[in-house]
Formats: sequence, structure tokens, C-alpha cells
Amino acid sequence: MQITDIILFQVSGRYTGPTFPPGDRQAQQLDIYPEFNQRPAAEPGDTLSAIYVEVQTDQGISGLWGPIQEHQAYHIHRSLRPFLMGRDPLATELLYDQMIRLDRHGRSGLFMTAVSAVDNALWDLKGKAWGQPVYRLLGGPTRPAVPAYASMLGFSVEPEQAAATAREYKAKGFTAQKWFFRYGPGDGEAGKARNLAMAQAVRDAVGPAYTLMFDAFMGWTVSYAVEMVRALEPIRPFWMEEPIPPERVGGLRKIRQAARVPIATGEHVYTRWQTKELLVNQAVDVLQNDPDWTGGITELVKVCALASAFETPVVAHGHSLLAALHVAGAQSPAAVPFVEYLIRAQESKQFFHKPIYRPQDGVVALPELPGLGLVLDEEKVEERTPLSWG
Repeated sequence: MQITDIILFQVSGRYTGPTFPPGDRQAQQLDIYPEFNQRPAAEPGDTLSAIYVEVQTDQGISGLWGPIQEHQAYHIHRSLRPFLMGRDPLATELLYDQMIRLDRHGRSGLFMTAVSAVDNALWDLKGKAWGQPVYRLLGGPTRPAVPAYASMLGFSVEPEQAAATAREYKAKGFTAQKWFFRYGPGDGEAGKARNLAMAQAVRDAVGPAYTLMFDAFMGWTVSYAVEMVRALEPIRPFWMEEPIPPERVGGLRKIRQAARVPIATGEHVYTRWQTKELLVNQAVDVLQNDPDWTGGITELVKVCALASAFETPVVAHGHSLLAALHVAGAQSPAAVPFVEYLIRAQESKQFFHKPIYRPQDGVVALPELPGLGLVLDEEKVEERTPLSWG
């Protein structure tokens, strides 16, 4: 079998999925500048579009992955497509190793996110070629379904409304939730008080034994984060996520040592080598490497093996669901206890797919289709546009 083409295309159509009330966005690094701090949360419009990559072969079997971002598509078209033409698509370990050696600046950042997308598509192709779901090729299943935590990005963080929403999703069967802090150093003491008021309201709503996490999306400083984790300690978070950017390993270690609040990061970490620095420097309690970005399924499996040697669980960031779900389904529950499910975002990210994978009673069943289980719902696609760059 040989790769005959790698195509990139965009589909669009009218969004007819579930809608949600207006909410809030999370704190961001640029918020220290007032002109950026006032930006509202992004809400999906009536028309939705999504970009996909498809690896085609001379035997008619193809691998699909998406939605991906435009910068991923650009690097795939310009750098990875010509390199992979004519190659054996089932040799995923070889192709991955060569792709990460291809670009002298490609060990992290945008190029690595492109490698990740291609790697996921290759795994989808391999599963289809062998007629098996990917988790079986990875050694699973270790369980029929994987617990999912409710990731509450985009919901209102006003204490009363956040508490009501937290109770609602606990009643739906989710055994854990993650809430996103809206305020950071640019908002002063008043913002800090608003953060803590939301956290306390949510804790009171779900009870003292419920698993509760918080996320700052790299929007804080070390000193601000230290004050926050000390104030959060009585609320007993299961983790505090990305208080600062992950490459600031020394800062993360200071925050981790400041209070009995576990620190999570890894969403913006690439490959096992960057991950190792967090582990050996005792800067992290939970890893969140995203298979969409960290190096695909091939690399996430290696990260899980590395993390298990440090007794550190991996809970992949949930930009997409399927790649992380297949890896989780092939790992020990001790290594990967659950997956992230973005309540609002997954409705748009999976809108063009069938079936749509949603948690039931707080767990997501492993796909039964061969490959990753990603199939486009052509009835929702109103327009399909090929993508290429000179």
C-alpha cells in the first residue's frame, strides 16, 4: 500500500445543533493590556465550517482527521504532503519519526501540530485497513467506556449562575467538572475576589466530595498564581490547570510548592522530551498533552508510558475527543483516569460527524467503527472546498 495523495478540504453548512446561553471566556495572557481584556467570549454563528485532512492510498483505503486549524493545513500541504507521497501509510512509527526530524524548527509549535494531524489520520487509515478500532491496535480495550469530565468553558462564571449550571451537569451524571477563571492580574484584587467567589459557589453547589478542577489558560503570573492556589486550598481543587505557560518550569514548581493544590499542564507541550522536563523537575501533578498538537496518537502513547513511570496521570486536553478517547481506551485507568469533554465546543467540533460521540451518565463508550470512528455526515455538508497553497 502506498500514499497517493494527502488532500485538505473545508466543509461548511448551517449549524443546527444544540445552543447555549451567552457565557464568559477564560482569562488570557493578553488580558494584562486593557484593550484586550474587554474582548467577549466567542459564540458560534449560524454558519459553521471545518477543515479536514485525508490520506489517500492506491488501495482505496483512506484516513481522515479533523477538524484541524488552518495553520495545520498549511504546513501539511507545504511540508508534509510532498514528503509522504509514495510512502507506506501503515508504517506509522517510521513516518512519525521521520516527520519530527524533517524541519529543524519543527520539534514544537505549529509544525508539530501539523504532524499530529497527519499522524491521527494515518492511525484512522491503519484501523480501517485492519478492520479494527484504533484502541484495539494500541492494545485495548482496557474498559468498554471511559469516564469524561464536564469542561465548562464558555458558561457564565457569575457565582449564582455557575452554581446552577454545576448542579445541572452533576445531575446529568458527570462525576467531575472543570471551571475556567475569567480574571487575572490585569483585573486586580476585585478580579481575584470574583474568581474565588465563583470557585466557592461551584464547590458549595456540587458538595465537598465532588471532583472539581479550575483552569487559568496561562493567564496568570507566578505571584498571582501563588496567591490564588493558597486561597483555593480550602476549596480542594482536584487540579489547578495552566496557571502560567508550561515552558516556565521553575515557576510551575514554585506554584506547586506554595499550596496543597495539584498542578496540571501539558495542553501546550510538545513531545515526550518537553514533557520529561516537567516531570523530572517536579513541576506537574497531571499531564494534559493533546493528541491534536503534542505529536498525535503515536506520541501520546509514548507520553503515557513516560508519565506512568513517574506515577503521573495523563488526562489529554479535549480540543478533539476521538484520538484521546482511543488512547484512553488502550491505557490502564490508573494511567488515564478520564477524558475531557468540552460541553459547548464539542457540539460544533463534531457537528459534521456521524455518529456524534457524547457522554452518557458521565462516560463515553468506545467507538465500534474501524479506525477512529470519524465519518462525515454528508447531509450536513452544504459546500466542500479543496484547500491548497501555491
